[in-house]
Amino acid sequence: MIDMTPSLALVVVIGVLVASGVYLLLERSLSRVLLGVLMLGNGVNLLFMVASGRAGKAPIIGSAEPSEMSDPLPQAMVLTAIVIALGMVGFVMSMAYRSWQLNGHDEVQDDLEDRRVARKAAANAPAYEDADSADSGETLDEDAAATRDETIHDDEEHTVPAAPSDTAATPGTPEGGDA
Repeated sequence: MIDMTPSLALVVVIGVLVASGVYLLLERSLSRVLLGVLMLGNGVNLLFMVASGRAGKAPIIGSAEPSEMSDPLPQAMVLTAIVIALGMVGFVMSMAYRSWQLNGHDEVQDDLEDRRVARKAAANAPAYEDADSADSGETLDEDAAATRDETIHDDEEHTVPAAPSDTAATPGTPEGGDA
């Protein structure tokens, strides 16, 4: 039987990296968010490698017995996670740089709309008024009769304009006038 028990030190390091990364992600400074992305990414990568089991030989068919090979799936997942973390780091760095150019700091400001939404949520009031949910007391037939339908063409209400006649105004003369 192969011992698959991870080292306690690695488990503690993973916990510290993930907890610190999440804490830093919740900060308002984009430079701290950047460090949080890096720490969280490294913690998750280490978790993948610890969860993959013991180290083994290269997973190439014919180079070793299948029981001696390491699992290639966690390695592929770690490579993918590294690429994703690099993309996130580039994005957060560009936001921090742009914020520094515009404001002279990298603090994320509260948006006025966010404050309004938070006040509405705290008051448990709807953020919009839904006209469809209001009960007007009318039946559907009365409501439909009161609503003008653009697709219905009544001859009395909608008249088709007459086609222009051949005796229309010619250039240079008043409407239908004699030359």
